[in-house]
Amino acid sequence: MVTTSSSQSDNIRNKAALISAIASFLIFVMKVVAYRMTGSAAVLSDALESIVNVVASLVALYVIWFSAQPADREHPYGHGKAEYFSAAFEGGLIFSAAILIIYESVKALLFPHPPQKLEIGIAIVSGAAFLNLLLGLYLKRVGRSHHSEALQASGAHVISDVVTTVGVIIGLGLVLLTDIQWLDPVIAILIGLQLAYSGYNIVRESMGGLLDEISETSLTDLCDALEKNRRPGIINIHQLRIMRNGRFHHVDAHLVVPEYWDVAKVHSESQDFEKAVVADYVFDGELAFHMDPCKKSYCSECDMPDCPIRLQPFQARRPFTVKSLTEGPPESN
Repeated sequence: MVTTSSSQSDNIRNKAALISAIASFLIFVMKVVAYRMTGSAAVLSDALESIVNVVASLVALYVIWFSAQPADREHPYGHGKAEYFSAAFEGGLIFSAAILIIYESVKALLFPHPPQKLEIGIAIVSGAAFLNLLLGLYLKRVGRSHHSEALQASGAHVISDVVTTVGVIIGLGLVLLTDIQWLDPVIAILIGLQLAYSGYNIVRESMGGLLDEISETSLTDLCDALEKNRRPGIINIHQLRIMRNGRFHHVDAHLVVPEYWDVAKVHSESQDFEKAVVADYVFDGELAFHMDPCKKSYCSECDMPDCPIRLQPFQARRPFTVKSLTEGPPESN
């Protein structure tokens, strides 16, 4: 079994989480100032969402540190799944904030309170949106590059916050131009509905991670790494499974090798193969193979030269595909 890990990646993720926490707090302060000056329901909805950003970024800061801790006796596969809890928590906060925003906006619609100093409010909120855009793009880039579910969830939320803020700016602009006061709470309600949908999606994706739902992209990436490093003696791989643990993937599968290889040869060849695959796989991870001896049905696709037990001539090597890797062994005798 071969494993990989990266302390440099952990440091980058921790730094990104710290930047997120500081930036989220500053942006929240800007929006609170804008709300205090305008009294706008739409700005209030934007500020409430920013509270979620602040809380979620603090949770992510701890969770990213915790998830990077090495495996121990109680957690033999590491602590990476903690990131999915962080993402689910953030999604739940977003959904809760959406309900509160809708409630406050309906109150503002029934009992109107005209917003004031809209020009200043628009300027402050626009500055906050620009900072949020930079933060969101940064978090998504780091999250994708270093396979952090928590950072990717935070980045997605921050980007949705930018969309929300743009809606607020448009709404305040319309109120300023038309003096139609009810536009302010109506836009806030629409923002709340959009946030509820966003929160649901984040929770849904996090549950998939906790239940080891694997994406077709990850399977394709692993298939490419296996095919690229295939060599004589690596006859077939089947019943492959991936267990996600944050950015760390545990992979187990059945590996078919020549029947006449002794234990030392099997160990040496499989170790070399595993090291090469892990080095080319986009995630950190480990491979654990259950060894199967070859059978007559594999002869036509086995390119092992000078095989002393060959029963059929070699025809063509069958390439690995996601389908062949994840299914059971081919019909054999």
